[in-house]
Amino acid sequence: MPAPISIIIPAIDEIDQMAGCLKALMEGVQTGLVREVIVSSVAPGSSDVQRMAEETGCIWVAGDAGRGAQLRAGAEKARGDWLLFLHVDTWLSPNWTEAVQAHMLGAPEKAGVFRLVFRSRSKWAGLITVFSRFRGAVLGLPYGDQGLFISQDLYKKVGGFEPVPLMEDVIIVRKLGKSRLCLLAAEAMTSARRQEREGWLKRSLLNLFLVTRFFLGASPEKLARLYYRK
Repeated sequence: MPAPISIIIPAIDEIDQMAGCLKALMEGVQTGLVREVIVSSVAPGSSDVQRMAEETGCIWVAGDAGRGAQLRAGAEKARGDWLLFLHVDTWLSPNWTEAVQAHMLGAPEKAGVFRLVFRSRSKWAGLITVFSRFRGAVLGLPYGDQGLFISQDLYKKVGGFEPVPLMEDVIIVRKLGKSRLCLLAAEAMTSARRQEREGWLKRSLLNLFLVTRFFLGASPEKLARLYYRK
């Protein structure tokens, strides 16, 4: 019987982050849960990502620009009954396989997200983590850096990721709804390099501003220009 999980990772040129992400996923390969790891990036301009993906046994897929489009392109190639979407700078904690196995057996009708942890010693990291967990638990609005573990059937039922440059994570969890989301008993340890470079409070307030603007009708394309500005 084929392994049940296809892992989809959108990547641009983050080889150092990708190495850590893939290393954490080896647990799933060794336990026989992972059928394939699909790395989706934009071509041309992603030769290093493609090379690393192929050298480590991953499947490389060329997607259009924008994380939503890359996630969608990876999902279209996936053969597993379950899909695990991860940002390239998110590393899963040890024993994550136990959490996803429990979810597959206990709540197959729901999508799961991991507990967010920043790879940082800053005092701000703990504060932002508490707020992020509140946002997910109370508002039903986890972000993409917490990963998304979802069955193929449910993914297709809600229409999958939209091919947008930003807010693809917000869009899909809104389509799922709070009742079809649950927290997995493992951590998504995500990079804090953007927060440490730009400032924890500044970046958090910008994220809140962008989500609020999105709910008020601003397009993902317009918001992406703000988010990715230099």
